[in-house]
Amino acid sequence: MGLATINITVVVIYAIGIFGLAQWVSREKAGAGPKNSTDYFLASKNLPWWAIGASLIAANISAEQIVGMSGSGYAIGLAIASYEWMAAATLLIVGKFFLPIFLRNEIYTMPQFLERRYGPGIRTLMAVFWLVLYVFVNLTSIIWLGSVAVTKVAGVDQNVALVGLGVFALLYQLRGGLKAVALTDIVQVTLLVMGGLVIAVLTLGKIGEGHGIIAGFSRLMARAPDHFEMILDKGNPHYMDLPGLSVLIGGLWIANLSYWGFNQYIIQRALAAKSIDEAQRGMLFAAFLKLIMPIIIVLPGIAAVMLAPDLAKPDEAYPTMMRMLPPGLLGLVFAALVAAIVASTASKINSIATIFTLDVWSKFRKSDRGGSEQGGEAQERKLVLVGRVAAAVAIVLAILTARPLVGSSAQAFQFIQEFTGFFTPGITVIFLLGLFWRRANEPGAIAAAIASVVLSWAFKVWTPGIPFMDRMGLVFLAALALAIVVSLATPARRDRDTISTGDVRYATSAGFNAGAIAVVLVLCVLYAVFW
Repeated sequence: MGLATINITVVVIYAIGIFGLAQWVSREKAGAGPKNSTDYFLASKNLPWWAIGASLIAANISAEQIVGMSGSGYAIGLAIASYEWMAAATLLIVGKFFLPIFLRNEIYTMPQFLERRYGPGIRTLMAVFWLVLYVFVNLTSIIWLGSVAVTKVAGVDQNVALVGLGVFALLYQLRGGLKAVALTDIVQVTLLVMGGLVIAVLTLGKIGEGHGIIAGFSRLMARAPDHFEMILDKGNPHYMDLPGLSVLIGGLWIANLSYWGFNQYIIQRALAAKSIDEAQRGMLFAAFLKLIMPIIIVLPGIAAVMLAPDLAKPDEAYPTMMRMLPPGLLGLVFAALVAAIVASTASKINSIATIFTLDVWSKFRKSDRGGSEQGGEAQERKLVLVGRVAAAVAIVLAILTARPLVGSSAQAFQFIQEFTGFFTPGITVIFLLGLFWRRANEPGAIAAAIASVVLSWAFKVWTPGIPFMDRMGLVFLAALALAIVVSLATPARRDRDTISTGDVRYATSAGFNAGAIAVVLVLCVLYAVFW
């Protein structure tokens, strides 16, 4: 299908507006001089809480999550919302226990933390790993699935959509770096929430047949009761995807801690905060937004069970619900979808540029650093230029490889997600020990990383009946035990460890504590009602 003129107009207004806003916030203030690496990669370490929280969600929610999670809502039901609701609890943990250490030690990137805690070898190893993962897995997935969604809704040729989304996201953040991304993400998230709520309200209203959205929700629960169970039992056909209590006390925690706490793509926003209090407020804001995400993403998929029961594929649920919107509103929701794609793509591009420039280029070009102030300024300008070039190269590589890597097979994306999960337990072990156990050393960390891949592969081949989430939990425990044994069996290298934790304050403000309690209470109520 194509878009009506009014819908196209809404989307064009959005594109012009968000691009103009990004350039406006990227401008250099009078007398401030050209951007240095801190300005470009960490937004001058001056982000307010609202920008941090909004940018965390905008970076996280993209086409694959909107379309894919809505499709899971159609196939599985509300249980898929655990990914969102458990993330809210994880954000509180990251804000209270991880960020104080990162910000106290002025950490810019996750590989930098690994070098200061363990040594240079693991920094290089993980920097290269993350670059490969971000460019050839994450970035290709975002723009490919984004182009699929745009093609389904707007009827645009997919190659045009693929190139258009990638180039727009690049140009949108190229001048201002993280500042352009983070300070405009409040607009992106507002549009995303509004668009999702519009679909939820209109679909429930249609199910309610004129009696309102409450009546529609009640009718939906009555007609599809199996779609409103949060904890699946072993007899459920989708137990392998969401294995019962593991979503509360098992492997989902491993994935969440790795993603929200140790992923440059996500944590970079908090590292750019004005202060620890501002960073924690941002994490709390993101946690509250996570509580409402299932209404925006999952509920339309469940509504499609009644409104479009004969879909060929579950992933068609969200685009199908979008097609029910009247002209104008369809343009608004489509703009929200594009906003989610562009925001995630721009965030990923910026993180790739940050890791390449600060963890790879700077490390191997130390001789370029000038000793004088003038030389230092020249080097800083070079770092910003290198970051911009790296961003451009990354998106070109992603555009060229998206089709063969992600689009060549219907199972490609699922394989990629599982492949990424091979590394998740080891990454979580390395960082948790690095943060909270002083005796951990580089041999132990490398052993955990290797064990994570080897054991994940072994479990997948020899015990295919174990759910993926349970497998992550078991591999995490094994890698943790191995890291502890190897660290105790090898000499400690105190000279390599420059991370200070003795004077770190974990106390949080009364506002954060009250908000955290509110989030936990809401989660308890949600799980009690929909257990």
